[in-house]
Amino acid sequence: MLTTTESPHAYPRRILVAVTGLSPQIVTETLYALAVEPSGAAFIPTEVHLITTRSGAEKARLALLSDEPGWFHRLCHDYALPAIHFTRDTIHVLEGADGRPLDDIRSPADNRRAADGITALIRQFTADPDCALHVSIAGGRKTMGFFVGYALSLYGRPQDQLSHVLVSEPFESSIGFYYPTPSSRVIEMPGGRLVDSAQAQVTLAELPFVSLRHGLPEALLTGLASYNETVAAARRALAPARLQIDLATRRVAAGGKVFSLPPAELALLSVFARRAQHGEEPLPAPAKELPDSDWKNRYLVELRWIAGPMKDLDETERALRKGMDGGYFSAHLSKLKKILRRELGPAAEAYLISDGGSRPRRYSLGLRPTAVSYGKIENSPNVEWDLA
Repeated sequence: MLTTTESPHAYPRRILVAVTGLSPQIVTETLYALAVEPSGAAFIPTEVHLITTRSGAEKARLALLSDEPGWFHRLCHDYALPAIHFTRDTIHVLEGADGRPLDDIRSPADNRRAADGITALIRQFTADPDCALHVSIAGGRKTMGFFVGYALSLYGRPQDQLSHVLVSEPFESSIGFYYPTPSSRVIEMPGGRLVDSAQAQVTLAELPFVSLRHGLPEALLTGLASYNETVAAARRALAPARLQIDLATRRVAAGGKVFSLPPAELALLSVFARRAQHGEEPLPAPAKELPDSDWKNRYLVELRWIAGPMKDLDETERALRKGMDGGYFSAHLSKLKKILRRELGPAAEAYLISDGGSRPRRYSLGLRPTAVSYGKIENSPNVEWDLA
């Protein structure tokens, strides 16, 4: 596996993704700018993938992959490019709301399906750590370009790039132009004007993007979330951290999610949440092999709120008979961190109990007093945990 410091061209799997409508020239123009006349190191894809409509797929197949004119094959031959995997199987046709191949985006439902299809493909490619992605937004409807660009912003990594291809006049308006040829090739423009495609200039405008990937939970990086769900998760990750605790149902609302915690871990979180709510100072952890009665008392207060008056805490009280020691504290703190990271992904950092980073270690929950609240959390399933 390569590190994120590697240049995109150094990755073993290099994918060009383009959205196209009825202008398949975007593919050959972008490939030419990447591989033949790059502004920096050449990025020669190992694969080309198109995202398009049904009619766009047919036009791309005939114009680029046929024996004649076969412009993709011509480009590779003219400039002696290495083998690039580009077949009918790598042309991805978007589906409409009815599940059929989409001819055009005609309704809000079609728009959502197109967004989901584009997002799923970008998520799939970016899940491979040995892959570098180059995404072109030059073709297709504006909404398609927006979705693929935003999907890359959601899932993109340091090695991924976004661009728009720029073609010099008058070639950008010619349906017969596919790339600057190595030797003279005359094409006729609308109105009868003749031009030589060898004189064309094709360049890429790189479009920097802000990656939001670090704020997405692992489940969204590897699962099947829709475009809207992924955007909502990114928004939650960027929103100011707020914590609500419902002791009666053993749930917390954090990072835009509601989830359950085991009683022992919830009690520990609640100790620090109350201190944050009241603006109190950080606490030292109990000593490693020296039971601390103050820690036992503040912990059991929270655990009794969680258990309710009918629950028997004899087993926990026996375990803490002499007080809470550092081993008990560390074990439950570690489990709490693991659950929060599993539920919230990178967004969990704002809700973790921190030791301050320097000695002597003093622990706290780094939320503002107004960011912590207690009360009933509505409309979320309850999960039962054993108190032991």
